[in-house]
Amino acid sequence: MVKYHDSIKQADKKMSMSVKQLHTWGLASTPINYAVSYEYISEINTALIAAIKYQLSSGKKLDTFYIEEVYQQFVLGQSKFRDDLITDLDGLLSIAQSSNQQSTTSVNNLISVLDKNLENIQSSDTEKVKAAFFQINQASKTFKTKIQSLNEELQQYRQQSEHLQLELADIRKNIYLDPLTGLYNRKAMSKHLEAWFKEDPNKEIAAIVISINQFNQITNKFGSLISDVLLTKIADKIASYVDDSGLPVRFAGDEFLILLPNIDRNITQEIADKIRQGVEKLRFISSKSGIRLPQLTVSTGVNNFKASENINTIVSNTRKILTKTQ
Repeated sequence: MVKYHDSIKQADKKMSMSVKQLHTWGLASTPINYAVSYEYISEINTALIAAIKYQLSSGKKLDTFYIEEVYQQFVLGQSKFRDDLITDLDGLLSIAQSSNQQSTTSVNNLISVLDKNLENIQSSDTEKVKAAFFQINQASKTFKTKIQSLNEELQQYRQQSEHLQLELADIRKNIYLDPLTGLYNRKAMSKHLEAWFKEDPNKEIAAIVISINQFNQITNKFGSLISDVLLTKIADKIASYVDDSGLPVRFAGDEFLILLPNIDRNITQEIADKIRQGVEKLRFISSKSGIRLPQLTVSTGVNNFKASENINTIVSNTRKILTKTQ
């Protein structure tokens, strides 16, 4: 690959090794899985290698969800986004500072000319009055020209600022949203918890854990493309029960977490029950074959905690009280 400056022979060897590595991990040869595997066996991206080795040493499985997270974080190069962003911001700040300095200089120059010639304007000497008016007129023209130039620069600054805001919005999506479901990811969850903690360390937060039953069997039987579609539909259904104050998160491959600040435990349980019933009412039919897919159900668990508590502990405790529906 060009990125690694590999020769054709080296690239062929790495491609073969990447496929073997995917088989070792028990993953399909999808483009994203392959990209992560190629990066891993190239032994250059130390952060990616460390993340995968830590996941494996913890006894956790390398599923599609985790690989997508690794891909987003270590392959797409969000650090480059940040570097480019800093460069753009530095450029905008330089324009703003330069414009401000030039504006101040122009004003000071005009004031200086006015101060020097005010006395001459009141003089009985006609020549002095004419010279004073001439200098003031010239200073005024120079000032107007400079202000017009500054306005053009500020217009350019505004355009670049608007473009940067759009880039920021796209980057936030990459950083804080799960690419498949559009729900928030763990990074966004951590950021919200941090904000809630700063606001009030004792803030009560309700958590609903939602786990799709027998999802691995569905994936094995119908394939990842079908299971991804089903996952997206279920995510949409879950999000429909959460208003702006709540935070719907895709926490794992087939697991979701909803955080609800300052919500009563009974109301939280009602929301969990409605989500479970809503998912059970969903019906899925393959658009290609017309085959009716199995009805999916979810297990839910409800817990309450304070913003100061560790999120992994919260999820672990909530998982223990999942209500089995099958």
